[in-house]
Amino acid sequence: MARKQPDITMPDLSGKRAVVTGGSDGIGLGIATRLAAAGAEVVIPVRNTVKGEAAIERIRRQVPRAKASLRELDLSSLGSVAALGAALRAEGQPIHLLVNNAGVMTPPQRQTTADGFELQFGTNHLGHFALVAHLLPLLRAGGARVVNQISVAANSNAINWADLNWERSYDGMRAYSQSKIAFGLFGLELSRRSRRHGWGITSNLSHPGVAPTSLLAARPEVGRARETMGRRLIGALSARGILLGTAESAGLPALVAATAEDGGFYGPSGPGHLGGPPAEQRLYSRLRSEDEADRVWRVSEELTQVAFTAVQG
Repeated sequence: MARKQPDITMPDLSGKRAVVTGGSDGIGLGIATRLAAAGAEVVIPVRNTVKGEAAIERIRRQVPRAKASLRELDLSSLGSVAALGAALRAEGQPIHLLVNNAGVMTPPQRQTTADGFELQFGTNHLGHFALVAHLLPLLRAGGARVVNQISVAANSNAINWADLNWERSYDGMRAYSQSKIAFGLFGLELSRRSRRHGWGITSNLSHPGVAPTSLLAARPEVGRARETMGRRLIGALSARGILLGTAESAGLPALVAATAEDGGFYGPSGPGHLGGPPAEQRLYSRLRSEDEADRVWRVSEELTQVAFTAVQG
């Protein structure tokens, strides 16, 4: 007997424009599909256009009247991020929803972005930080809701301030935790600065729990030739309905965050918050310091050379 999947009721999003990073497969594709089904025009920025086109076809099979389109984006290149920002600003359409969902996880060996940053920190956090900055005029015009998809990994380890790029000693899991802690602190600081400066942007956090996605699958582009043992175990437990979520249920917290009050944190409500229906969560201890969040913001501006004050437009 198939287990009953948790679900939510989506509001009508007709006339809204949504941008979803990492929307070409897994959790992101599920999020993009649900937003399209609710009436939103969905923009999916992708690095791999073949995967992106397959995703658009899948969305349209499930939602025949879907308004969905691709743009080019490589979050590991600040030049690519700036180009997408310029292209969307040139289109001149307000953005009402931005779901920052894309990410990479635990390359076996240390890798760097096009700009020389450790791959996970540079992609998961700095790339998205720069993207929000470049899109700020459109987000303000749309009174946008921004959702940063973090991870249960943000509840362990810490930011390695002495070696942000892990040049002296690389630990893939600790570097992944750092990227998600920084990303979460940025999302909360975005909420505070929006209120302080009157930007009109709502910023929330979500995490998907644990589910079988492509993060730990075979990904030659990050040096992983085959899926990890952990990915196989996650798939087996998920298929049996034991503790963990599915790729579909794991996207629900981000959808709730996209329609919730400002400054919240949402994830699965089951045992250990690994799976189950979405609900508001207690903020992880690593995300509670406003001083740490301010430091992340300032360092991120320095590293990306993108200042929010310069692009408010």
